[in-house]
Amino acid sequence: MPHGKLIVLSAPSGSGKTTIAKAILQHYPEMKFSVSATTRPRRLNETEGRDYFFLTRAEFESRIVHGGLVEHEEIYGNLYGSLKSEVDKVIAGGGSMLFDIDVKGALSIKRMYHNDAVLIFVQAPSVEIIEERLSRRKTEDTETVKRRMERVPMELEFGKQFDFRVINDNLEQAIDDVKQIVERFLLSN
Repeated sequence: MPHGKLIVLSAPSGSGKTTIAKAILQHYPEMKFSVSATTRPRRLNETEGRDYFFLTRAEFESRIVHGGLVEHEEIYGNLYGSLKSEVDKVIAGGGSMLFDIDVKGALSIKRMYHNDAVLIFVQAPSVEIIEERLSRRKTEDTETVKRRMERVPMELEFGKQFDFRVINDNLEQAIDDVKQIVERFLLSN
C-alpha cells in the first residue's frame, strides 16, 4: 500500500527558504505544495485554495478544537496552520507534499507523522546576513523587519531539532543540498 511523504522546510525570514521550496517543486512537479490556512485578510492578488485557505478566526479555532489542523501558530496576530484533510489525502494516496512553514509547526508535523516527515532547516550564514537580506528586499517596513529579527534566536534554537540543517551561503548549492536530502527521503521506506 503506498504511503505518502512529507518534506518540511523551515527557516528564519530572509534565509532563502521560499526560493528553495520553489526550486524543489520545479524539480518534483508531481509533489504537492501544502497551502496553509490563515485568518489574515486576503490580499488583492491572492486566490483561495492556491495562496491560502482564508478562514475567519472562529472557523480556524473550531478546526483547532476538532483536530482539523496538523499544526498551527499565531504569528503577528494572525493564525496560520496546515489542514489535516489536505495532508491526509497525500499520505493516503502515496504522494509527497512540501511544506514551507515556521519551526514550531514543523516540529508538530514531525510529532504527528514521525518517519513519514523529514524536517529541513535552512539558515543564512549569520544573523547579520538575515537582517541585510530582509532590508535589501524592501518588502517590509523597518518595524516588520525588527519583529522578524526578534524571532531569529528562537528559530535557530528550534532548528537544532530538525533532521537536517542546510546553510544557504550559496543558493545553488543550498538547492542542490536540499534536493539530495529530498531524493534520499523519497526513496526510503
